[in-house]
Amino acid sequence: MSLKKSSLVIFIILLIDQISKIYIKTHFELGEDVTVFSWFHIAFVENDGMAWGTKLSDFTTLISDESAKLILTLFRIVAVTGIAFWLVDVTKKKKSKILIFAISIIFAGALGNILDSVFYGILFNDSVMQVASFLPEEGGYAGVFHGNVVDMLHFPIWNGVLPEWLPFINGKQFSFFDPVFNIADMAISTGIGILIVFNKKAFEN
Repeated sequence: MSLKKSSLVIFIILLIDQISKIYIKTHFELGEDVTVFSWFHIAFVENDGMAWGTKLSDFTTLISDESAKLILTLFRIVAVTGIAFWLVDVTKKKKSKILIFAISIIFAGALGNILDSVFYGILFNDSVMQVASFLPEEGGYAGVFHGNVVDMLHFPIWNGVLPEWLPFINGKQFSFFDPVFNIADMAISTGIGILIVFNKKAFEN
C-alpha cells in the first residue's frame, strides 16, 4: 500500500470525522440526545480528558485541570507525530498492506481528536444551553490547545439487571454500552483491533 493511498484513507476518515463533529457542534446543545433507533442514539457530549473523560488532574492535586488539558494535548501531538514517522517508515519499506492500513486509520483517528483539542476552543463558543456558533464575535470557549473533543455516537444496545448467579456483579443494573464516542475513536479502535487480530500477517515482512 503506497503512501498516496494511505494519505487518501487518512483524508477520507478525517473528512467524515470533522464534518460529523462540526455538524453536531453547530446543530446540537450539549447533552442533547436524539433516538435514531432504540439501540442507536446521537448524543452530544464533550470530552476534555482521555478515555471516558479521565483527566490527569483526577490522579493528583498537583496539576490543575487547565494544566492537565494542556499536557494531554501536547502528549497527543507527540504521539501522533511518532505514528506519522512510523507510517512513512513502513510505507517506504513496503511492509504489509494490513499494517499500513491499520497505522493509517489509527493516525487519522488520533489526528482527528487532536484537531478538536487544539482548535475547537477558539473556533466555537460554548454549547451549554445553546447551539454553538462557528467563529463567534465574542471569541471561543477556550484557548488554543484547550478545546474539548466532540463525541456523539451512542449504542445503548442492552440495559437491564444482571442474573443473580453471576459472581460479584449479580443482581446489579448494567448497560451495554455506555460510552459515547466519535468517528476518530472508531478509527483508532479498529486499527488497534486489526493489529491484534491480524498480528502475524501485519508484521510478516
